[in-house]
Formats: sequence, C-alpha cells, structure tokens
Amino acid sequence: MTLNQPAGHLESGESLIDAVIRETQEETAWRFEPRQLVGIYRWQHLESAETYMRFCFAGEVIKHDDNQALDDDIHQALWLSEEELLNRQHDFRSPLVLACFQDYSAGQRYPLSLLKN
Repeated sequence: MTLNQPAGHLESGESLIDAVIRETQEETAWRFEPRQLVGIYRWQHLESAETYMRFCFAGEVIKHDDNQALDDDIHQALWLSEEELLNRQHDFRSPLVLACFQDYSAGQRYPLSLLKN
C-alpha cells in the first residue's frame, strides 16, 4: 500500500485554495477548509526525472460525505497517529510526505495571504 496526502492538479481557472478543497473532497470524502500553508516543496523523481511541486496546507475537516465514492485510484482514506505514520515511512509515495509531516509537527505555518491568484 502506498501512502500519500491528498494531491492533484490545478484545473483550468482554478485557484490553489479551490484545488486543495476539491482534491481533498475527491480523495477523502471530507470537506477541508485550509487555514494555513505549511510549506512549498520541490522533488525530482530519480528514475523518471519528473519534477513535482507540493503545497502542504493545515486546516480543518468540516464534514464527511458517507455516500461519496473516492477517486478510482484511491483505495482508502486513513487517519494515522504520529507513531503509525512514522512506522510506515517505507510506504510513502515520495519523500515529500515525510517533509510535510515533519514541518507540520514542528509548527511551521504561513498565512494563506502568501498565495496570490
């Protein structure tokens, strides 16, 4: 099993905030309200040489839709404790998962006003 935070792409004309709300809803069935930016990350995959950018947000989950199907490539949405998460590092999709978690745990936060549309 591969573990990742909700992630995806911007749709045409979509703001980054709207994208994180949409992607989280599609991949977890939870309505997420971003409150802060944890960090912006860049990673280049060694084998494919593809470069990935990740924007990590902190916020609140507001409401779960029990009837919503998750995206086809999402098998399950999990809530893991800090210990469970750290014990599953070998399952992370990329090093960005750990970097986001470590920065969040360290209290790193930036205002959403940094993001300009």
